[in-house]
This record gives sequence, C-alpha cells and structure tokens, in this order.
Amino acid sequence: MVTARSPVHTLKVSISGVRGVVGESLTPQLVVGFAEAFGCYVEGGVVLVGRDTRQTGEMVRSAVVGGLLATGCRVIDLGVVPVPTVLVAVKHRQAAGAVAITASHNPAQWNALKFAQSDGVFLNSYQATELLDVYHQGEFRLARTSEISPVETDSDAVERHVRLVVQSTDVDAIRARRPKVVVDTCNGAGAVMAPDLLRELGCKVKVIHGKPDGDFPHDPEPIAKNLRALCRAVKETGADVGFAQDADADRLAIVSEKGRAIGEEFTLAFACDTVAAQTPGPIVTNVSTSRMIDEVTDRHGGQVIRTKVGEINVVETMLRERAVVGGEGNGGVVYPRVHLCRDAMAGMALVLQGLAEHGTISAWMRRFRPSGMHKTKIECPSSRVPHAMAAVRREYADNKLDLTEGLKVLWPDTRQWLHIRPSNTEPIIRVIAECDTTGAARRLCEEAVAILRPVVNA
Repeated sequence: MVTARSPVHTLKVSISGVRGVVGESLTPQLVVGFAEAFGCYVEGGVVLVGRDTRQTGEMVRSAVVGGLLATGCRVIDLGVVPVPTVLVAVKHRQAAGAVAITASHNPAQWNALKFAQSDGVFLNSYQATELLDVYHQGEFRLARTSEISPVETDSDAVERHVRLVVQSTDVDAIRARRPKVVVDTCNGAGAVMAPDLLRELGCKVKVIHGKPDGDFPHDPEPIAKNLRALCRAVKETGADVGFAQDADADRLAIVSEKGRAIGEEFTLAFACDTVAAQTPGPIVTNVSTSRMIDEVTDRHGGQVIRTKVGEINVVETMLRERAVVGGEGNGGVVYPRVHLCRDAMAGMALVLQGLAEHGTISAWMRRFRPSGMHKTKIECPSSRVPHAMAAVRREYADNKLDLTEGLKVLWPDTRQWLHIRPSNTEPIIRVIAECDTTGAARRLCEEAVAILRPVVNA
C-alpha cells in the first residue's frame, strides 16, 4: 500500500497533473509511486518520457523511469524537449502514453508530472481521477526480470516537431518578409527548438537566455514583469517582434516592435486571427479568455465556443466541434494542424504568418477594440464557497449569466464581463474582468470582492 509515502494532500493534484516542491511534497518515493500507477493504468506498452531543463529534472526522470520499468513498460527517453514535442511524439510512436516532467511556469524549486494518453492528449478529469485511484490502491502489478527492457532513446523528436510546424505554416509569406525576431526561452526546454524553428521559417534570430540548463534568469511565467530583458533586446536590435516562452514551451507571450510587452491575451487573438482569415470555423477557448476572440469571428465568420478553464477542457471541445484553432488567454495556442495541445512553437509560426500581412505588431493590435483586463482573488475556505457563489449569483441575477464554470456576468451591449470562479486546486475564488479600460475592469473586480468578503468571513 502507499500509506507510507508523502501524503498526496500536500501536493497540487489537479486536471493538470501532480505538482510540488522537490524535497518537500514531491519526493522520489511519491514520483516512483505515481509512475508505477501510470504504468499499471496504461497496462504496460510504450511510454515516452520527456522533461524540461529544471535542475531537479534528472532526479525526477530517474524515479519516473524506474517506476515505469517496474511495471513492465517499454520506456523511450526523449531527453530535454518542449512538452508539445512529447505529445507530438506520442502519436508518431503510437505509444501507450507519456509522462512529461515539468512544472511549466512555476518557479525553479517546483517540478511536476503530467500524464498523456495514447492520442498525445493529457488525461481528462475522469481519467486523472482513475489514475489517482490506482495510486491510492497501491496494488501495482510488478514485472518479472524477463519483462524489464532497457531504456531506449529518441533523438529525432524535436526535428520531427520542427518539420510539422513548418509544414503547417505559410512559410513563403514569412520568408518574403524575413522578420527580425528576439526569442527568450528562459533557459528552458524551448531553447532546444525555438531558434532552429525560427531560422527554418526564414527569420533573423537573436536568442536571449537560450542555454537549456534550467538556470532561470527570471520567473518562467511569460508575463510582463518577467520580460524586461526581452523588451530591452527588441528595442536595442530594432526587431520586429519578441517572443517569450515558459520553461516547457507551451505558453507564449509577445513583445511589440516598440519593446512593449503587450499581454499574453494577444497571443491567442493573433493566432486565431491568422487561422480564421484562411479557414473560418469554430474557435474554442475558455470562459476567462478575452473578448478579442469574439472580434475575430465577427471579422472572419465562425463561432466562439467557451469551455471551463484548463487545456484538456479546450482540447476535448475542439476535437468534438472540429475547431480550426483554439487555446487559452494565458498564451496557450492549440493548432490542430500541428497537434491538439498548447504549443508555443505553433503559436510563433502563426503570429509570424499574420505579421507578414499586418506589417507591425502595433498596427495589428489597433485592429482590435481597446481592452483592459484585471485579475484578483480572495481566500475562501471550501466550506464557504457555495455560500459565496450564491451571494454573487443573487447580486447579479438581473444580468445575463454564463454558468459554464463559476459565474460569468455579461453585459452584451458593451461586451464587458466579470468572471467569478472557485479554484480547483487552492482555497481561493478567482475574480477577473474585461472592459474598455483596466480601471473599469478593476472596479468590477473590486465590486465582486466586496460582495464576497462578508460571506467568506462569516
């Protein structure tokens, strides 16, 4: 049984996988246990393992590989690669699944396990619950000596991913423009692919923080406060665009030719604008993503379909609705022609393709209505969540409401909105709003927090 292992409740266990601080909640024993559980869950077969550049990655990889081998899996080690590369490789190798070792945008002391199924898509909430049940039961079938095979390697996964992105992009349009690009890979997994991809697309490339050694020069989340060096580099070199990736290269942020971090919501808006201009059809995103996606379908036709927050929720809906593009407003672009996963590489290619038409990032931004977003949160014990959500629902009952996840208040005439959502992994309620200005969005959030606070503290 697994009762002697580190308690699961000290981890962040969610639809996104298992995350924790290495040496505290994420211990070698726990990693081995989850790897054994996953090996049993996929009933052996080929399982791919890839990791980002975190300095704890080799230790976690060894534990994962040991657990998989112990349950009779045939393990193929991809080494340090972007997470989307792992998922692309699953489909290519017709594997039973994969374990991606990465804490994505979290600080360096964190690491995590993300589990993918045989189609190269992460486990959904039902499957993740099944895996957790297997872990808790702890009754793993262990392989005999004769069933344990040597670990194999695959050194071509990144090259295959590059070819797939290039084949899915209007390379001629980009090469005719020959844009000057600065890319910040934060010394993460994107460093092994992004520069080569950009050069293959015909760009003149300057790389900053491009050593895949896990020595993060700033927090890897690609938000404005972490992109100062990229902004300076774009201005100093006169680049057309700057790109920033998180540690596993599934999220992408953009810096304009003026050296301004424009906000990660524009990443998906630009990617959708590029795709929809050529292939109108359904676009899928979550309920907390900017209204700019609605502007794209107003301009080109098609339909926006909103889902719960979470990559797998977007991906499953995209598959069902045969969406042409999708993603989330945190800079996660999902382009089905490449693969059904968030992919900063596909995102860069689509932005560069659109940039060839629009001239500059600033000019492209002006095609969208001015928008300001504000995000905040309030601590809330789980026992008070139903009462808190009931309070805001009563307060906004006369408005148009979207109950896809939590409560989203819509003002259709102005297209401003307010979203109030309990977190799935933390004892908090998240509050986010979008209006024509950031100040107006902040006031909407403050109004909602004022309604929540007395109920939360009751």
